[in-house]
Amino acid sequence: MINKLWIGLIVLGSLCLILTGQSDVLNNQILTSGKVTLELVMQIFPLVSLWLGIMNIAKESGLLQKASNFIYPILHKIFPDIPKGHESFSYISSNIIANLFGLGNAATPFGLKAMESLQKLNKNKEEASRSMITFLVINTCGLCFVPTTIISLRMLYDSKNPSYIAIPCLIISFISLLFGLLIDKIWSKKDGGRK
Repeated sequence: MINKLWIGLIVLGSLCLILTGQSDVLNNQILTSGKVTLELVMQIFPLVSLWLGIMNIAKESGLLQKASNFIYPILHKIFPDIPKGHESFSYISSNIIANLFGLGNAATPFGLKAMESLQKLNKNKEEASRSMITFLVINTCGLCFVPTTIISLRMLYDSKNPSYIAIPCLIISFISLLFGLLIDKIWSKKDGGRK
């Protein structure tokens, strides 16, 4: 579906430029977009590689497991229906930690494993469980200490202080997370605490 939407937008935009006599703008975008995309990838790649490497070292050294144990009391309050010591907690905490450092690419495999693990606990396989919905809310809110991608984009466009955005991102993402969890809690009570 999303592919059809993008194709439709590209075709519609191209037709609008051609019909309004601005085909030179279209040609210019076709010729320069590849260069801009390559520059963007080359700017972001080293930063993402660094953080992915750090996450891999943290995983192999057991640091992720220690961090998981550290945030377990908080996660247990957020996900009371997951049994203590279940593998889901490890995947959920690894996903959250990767997202904290702005590593959506590193967080995705942990998130998928967490959902897979939560699905095993789900009694009704046709509907998402309460824990699955809460985990999705946490991922969507995206609490982030180091917004790696945004900092990279700001570096690419010669920002005077690319990391200046880190504190506002942390504050906004924290408020977003609290609001998301509050709405999730209210909705689950309204829904009768359905699991």
